[in-house]
Amino acid sequence: MNSADVHDKRWRILMVVLMSTFMATLDASIVNVALPVMAEKLHTEISGIQWVVTSYLLIISSCILSFGKLSDRIGKSNVFLKGFIVFGIGSLFCALSPTLVTLVLSRIIQAIGAAMFMSSNQGIVASAFSQKGRGKALGILGSTVAVGTMTGPPLGGFLVHFFNWQSIFIINIPVSVIGFIMGIIILPKDTSDEKHKPFDYAGSALLICGVSLVFWSLLAFTDDHVSPQTLTAAGLTGLVSLFLLIPVEKRAKDPVIDIELLRIPFFSISLICAFLTFVVAFTVNIIHPFYLQSALSFSPAEAGLFMVAFPVATFIVAPISGHISDVAGPKAITATGLGILVIALVLFSFLDLNSSPFTIVAMGVLLGMGHGIFQSPNTSILMGLSPKNKLGLTGSINAFARNIGMVTGITFAVSLLYHRMSLEAGTKITGFPKEAPQIFIDAMQFVYMAGAAICTIGLILTLYRMKRDR
Repeated sequence: MNSADVHDKRWRILMVVLMSTFMATLDASIVNVALPVMAEKLHTEISGIQWVVTSYLLIISSCILSFGKLSDRIGKSNVFLKGFIVFGIGSLFCALSPTLVTLVLSRIIQAIGAAMFMSSNQGIVASAFSQKGRGKALGILGSTVAVGTMTGPPLGGFLVHFFNWQSIFIINIPVSVIGFIMGIIILPKDTSDEKHKPFDYAGSALLICGVSLVFWSLLAFTDDHVSPQTLTAAGLTGLVSLFLLIPVEKRAKDPVIDIELLRIPFFSISLICAFLTFVVAFTVNIIHPFYLQSALSFSPAEAGLFMVAFPVATFIVAPISGHISDVAGPKAITATGLGILVIALVLFSFLDLNSSPFTIVAMGVLLGMGHGIFQSPNTSILMGLSPKNKLGLTGSINAFARNIGMVTGITFAVSLLYHRMSLEAGTKITGFPKEAPQIFIDAMQFVYMAGAAICTIGLILTLYRMKRDR
């Protein structure tokens, strides 16, 4: 398929990509509402069933760079289509899982398929759309992420209530089959000059081992079922793997981590800013449900409605931001989005036990607007700086930064929140202090101010980038 045919099919290509993106993000959020039922049916505790969510995120973060490199080598469409197969098989195994262990293993298979989607979807979109239309297309892609996240909880609640928890995985199977068939028909055939280059197996293995073990040890730090010796061994093994990765990548003929891309100043700054925005987004995502349900005594359904404000605002704003960035340039738009995020986080730090529903929703909308304004033009900058033969790797690097930001945000928020509450209470606290909710409020406000400071770093870097560019 020549470039003219690809351009003519660009919106159909985008539709196939959106299908995979929606399914992957839906499956990440649809599980949360089913966790209590799954824990009961599988005879486990909430602390154990949480690994159904965590394992999915960890494997995506660990594998996504390797699949990005592989997509540039054997073709973005090739990796993308195989993702449908792997994701569908993982979904089937999830639905058939009789125990927690088999369910977590099945989620790992599912996550591998999702990593194949995420590593290649942005590269496929960037290849199909010209520079002028790229921002708008990437904005629609960002909106689809928000829609998937927004649709997951209510759809999951409906399926679990009227059917069973297995149904949240079964619905993925026909979607995977349809997406695979449409992809074969619509997606462009891959042409790559890198098929004969040796694949960096050693670098990929060290990267997967390092990222998964380091972040697993961080996430399991508060789990009383994991011994300190196991945590220490896993963390040290992960750190050694990441340390060994540096000399291995320097000697590799075609390394999985492209140092040349990271040496482009604007590329590195955009990547750091993307990472920081997802750190602060998931700082809010992990703390806000506790504030709504435990501090304000909202029901889970009511809390879910309040939390929809963030993805809805992102969904509305992201394509508009992408379109404006196509016309006016992306750099000033990213700075605007980061500025709004900083303001939103500062305002979040004023939430207390007396905050009105209108105030809570308004702050969620403001946070979603800042996130939506920033993401699509920032992604457009990254893709615009990437050589055409490395678009798959660039997309996977961006997705890697996003997922590592999510994991870091969760770890940062929970650790800082519990540490701050423990300091104020004078004793160790590892849960919501029901007898003294103000302790939670004070710690929550401190975490949000710390998040605003983190986001300010991204804003300063972006303003510096604009100054250097001029």
